[in-house]
Amino acid sequence: MTETWLRKHRLLYVGATRHSLIHAIRDGNIDISAFKTWLGQDYIFVRAFVPFIASVLIKAWKESNDRDNDVEVILGGVSALNDEISWFKKEASKWGVQLSNIVPQKANQEYCRFLESLTSPEVEYTVAIVAFWAIETVYQESFAHCLEEDSKTAPELKETCQRWGNQGFAEYCNSLRKIADRQLENASDDAITKAEATFLQVLEYEVEFWNMSHGGT
Repeated sequence: MTETWLRKHRLLYVGATRHSLIHAIRDGNIDISAFKTWLGQDYIFVRAFVPFIASVLIKAWKESNDRDNDVEVILGGVSALNDEISWFKKEASKWGVQLSNIVPQKANQEYCRFLESLTSPEVEYTVAIVAFWAIETVYQESFAHCLEEDSKTAPELKETCQRWGNQGFAEYCNSLRKIADRQLENASDDAITKAEATFLQVLEYEVEFWNMSHGGT
C-alpha cells in the first residue's frame, strides 16, 4: 500500500524530500540563517514529537502481537529521542541559537497541533503508524540526498545530514514501513482512507516546514 501511495502522490513526496532548502544544503549554498531557523523550529517540533511517539507506542502495545516486534521497533525511536534533543541543544550552542527564545512559527504550530490530534485514543494504530513512518522517512530521504557522492554539503553541516541520512536510520524507517504495510493490509477501507489522508497531510506539513525556514510563516 505504501508503494502505491508513493507512486500516486509522487509529486508531493518529491516536494517534501527534495525541497529547495535541501537542495541548498546539498549544493553548498544554503543561507546559514535559514539553517538556524530550521534548527530552532525543529527543536520545538521534536519536543512535540515525544508525546506523539509515546501514543503510537501505547497503540502498538494494545493492538499488535508480540511476534511482530512493533513495540520494540517503536521503543527504539522513543529511546533515540533523548539523544536527539541533546544533539539539538549542542548544535544550537555551536551556532549561537538561543533555544529558550525561539517562538514557534505558524507552520510549526499547525504541525504540532496536527501531531497532538494524532495522540487521541480514537485515532487508529494504522493511521498513527503511517504518520510516524512518513515523518521519519521524509527526513531520511531528504538528508541522505545531501550525503550522496556528488553533493557539495558544507563540512559543518554534514553531521546534521548524517544524523538522519545514515543507513541505520534508513533501516529503521524501513522497519516502520513494514509495520505500516502490515497494518494497512488488514485494515478496513475507512482506516485505509484515513491513513492515506494522514500521509498526504504529513507531506504537506513537511513542505510548509521547509518553506518556513526560507522566511515563510
